[in-house]
Amino acid sequence: MTKALFLDIDGTLVSFKTHEIPLSAIEALTTAKAKGMRIFIATGRPRIVINNLSALQERNLIDGYITMNGAYCFAEDSVIYKSPIPTAEVDVLTAFCHNRNIPCILVEENDIYVNQPNGIVEEIFHEQLKIAPIGARPYSGNHSGQEIYQLTPFINTDEERILLPALPNCEMGRWHPAFVDATAKGNTKQNGIDLIIRHFDIQREETMAFGDGGNDIGMLRHAGVGIAMGNAQEDVKAAADYVTSGVDDNGIANALKWFKII
Repeated sequence: MTKALFLDIDGTLVSFKTHEIPLSAIEALTTAKAKGMRIFIATGRPRIVINNLSALQERNLIDGYITMNGAYCFAEDSVIYKSPIPTAEVDVLTAFCHNRNIPCILVEENDIYVNQPNGIVEEIFHEQLKIAPIGARPYSGNHSGQEIYQLTPFINTDEERILLPALPNCEMGRWHPAFVDATAKGNTKQNGIDLIIRHFDIQREETMAFGDGGNDIGMLRHAGVGIAMGNAQEDVKAAADYVTSGVDDNGIANALKWFKII
């Protein structure tokens, strides 16, 4: 029996078209919560830029969060897990970007900033994702004394392949062709699920996960039931147990009805 739902944000809970959670999803999750379901967020977004869940937060529907693709997990004001990237690999990745004049976003526990900003950062994060403009900070070749939990370099897949051998202690998660999210090795959404369910005394077979992007594939395979949105990439759909309709076509509600959660 399913006891916990894990939901990605962008393209799963929140529409890329309206930048809002569909009313059908809000109502479905309200009903699921009333029936005793635990509801968790599983996102690549850092906590500091989760700005589009007020419709659920105001209703006290969210029990906990997996953020930065598993690098930082919390419930209410309790940090369940946090794991920064090794300093040496922060230096390697940021230097790679600096030498090529490539934007790179750096995320600390309570701060976010960008090296070498350009128009694509503004276009994607501010205009497409509706995140407030990210402040610029000059490149530093030495990050000792800092805890960086996520790096987001604006590199393509070819550049990612070049860089990977120099980052043996990092995970890469891509859900957008323009950039990739880097976290410390082992920090994934599926590991976040394990940390959360251990904290809440839930079994993995009792979990259901929803996603649409490449960084959701491991989570969908790991959960008791993995559900891909109808708007998901094809490789995401192939990894899922079930494909629901798109985020703008009542996908969350339809899946919860199909599995008789509501």
